[in-house]
Amino acid sequence: MIGAVIQHHEMDPRFSGIISSLHSALERLLAMAPMTTGTLPLRMPSSGVYLFSEGNRHLYVGRSNRLRSRIRRHGVETAKHNVAAFAFRLAREATGRTEATYKTEGSRRQLVQDPEFARAFLEAKARIRSMAVRYVEETDQLRQALLEIYAAVALETPYNDFDTH
Repeated sequence: MIGAVIQHHEMDPRFSGIISSLHSALERLLAMAPMTTGTLPLRMPSSGVYLFSEGNRHLYVGRSNRLRSRIRRHGVETAKHNVAAFAFRLAREATGRTEATYKTEGSRRQLVQDPEFARAFLEAKARIRSMAVRYVEETDQLRQALLEIYAAVALETPYNDFDTH
């Protein structure tokens, strides 16, 4: 609308405080010595944000309230497509089957039945098991969600899309 007056509203101070604290949490995440899914300590925080990387390339950020088991499930050989979403995306990319569908044809269930895709899915889970993983504790659910988004944006992780399914 031409000539309309746009009022500037400041960000809610509570929200602004949370946002301003995210960078230091990301720095703690990146400062952690990387490990693999197989070398995670038995005693670690239960809730937080995690990051999978290969070399200096950060690939995927996730969050969980069962941090250790969630990180490990990404690469477990027997993990199903609904548990190993990151591996499923890697397999989609490897096979060129990148379009999601809610039809039977090309569905997740049908893809994992296909021998070529099933092999790519297994290879993706093995790849994840060899990736570097880091995590940072975050028990507050709002901060956890915002940190996951912030880290994915700041690190430009290619396998986070935040699409609704």
